[in-house]
Amino acid sequence: MALLLLLGCCGPVVAEQPAITIIIDDMGYNEALGTAAISLPGDVTYSFLPHTPHAERLAKQAHALGKQVMLHLPMDSFDETPLGPGGLSLHMTETDFLQTLNQSLQAVPHVEGINNHMGSLLTRHPGAMDWLMQGLRTRQPIFFVDSRTIPGSVAQSLARERGVPNTRRDVFLDNDRNPQAIRQQLALLLKKARKQGFSVGIGHPYPETLEVLKRELAELEGQGIRLINASQMIALQRSHRPWQEPSSQSPKVAKNSKRSPSSICCDEPVSK
Repeated sequence: MALLLLLGCCGPVVAEQPAITIIIDDMGYNEALGTAAISLPGDVTYSFLPHTPHAERLAKQAHALGKQVMLHLPMDSFDETPLGPGGLSLHMTETDFLQTLNQSLQAVPHVEGINNHMGSLLTRHPGAMDWLMQGLRTRQPIFFVDSRTIPGSVAQSLARERGVPNTRRDVFLDNDRNPQAIRQQLALLLKKARKQGFSVGIGHPYPETLEVLKRELAELEGQGIRLINASQMIALQRSHRPWQEPSSQSPKVAKNSKRSPSSICCDEPVSK
């Protein structure tokens, strides 16, 4: 059977079977679990927290194995959870915001894209997200994945506005760490992929998650599902939906980029 190759901004992908992407977040703190995660079968994508003890070594190891590396960038949340090193805050100036972004990108080798860690507050603010996307656009071809930690996120829409390749999370695999619950979420990810042609899942290097994935990923081919990395997923989605060129005008909320993003948006906090 012939295969159809699609050439997107992020490389060729095979568009025949339903496809999923699985991103493992929170990499970098635990060396043993990080090493185990990188050994998962297939084209799993790994997202590393900046300035963590083992991020540099594990990112290099993942890259050497042909796995895609991302930056898991901490962002402000409504519950004021501490950001940790490299986090982006609502009250930063534009200069501090972009400097922190650049330092975090430099802290993880072989980064090809980023997604947000937490961010239920920051991803709802157009001013902050516009700064982020403008910063990423200067470093293209870095892509953005919206982790969608809150329904009101504007991150992906600002990525489109600024011409940053992007996608979004469809399923969290392990909010409940019970293995049966993880299997159910993985089944939901596959169901969504069969329905729409593609689906993106996010998990974490928990022992329970790694054990389930180690078993289940080996069975994907027999189920008619392809596992592709995050940039390939973006190229695949772009082939299904016409690419929206960035507009010539900046969003009105970000015209005065010298203010802090908190002065640009008036969204009220909502519960998680």
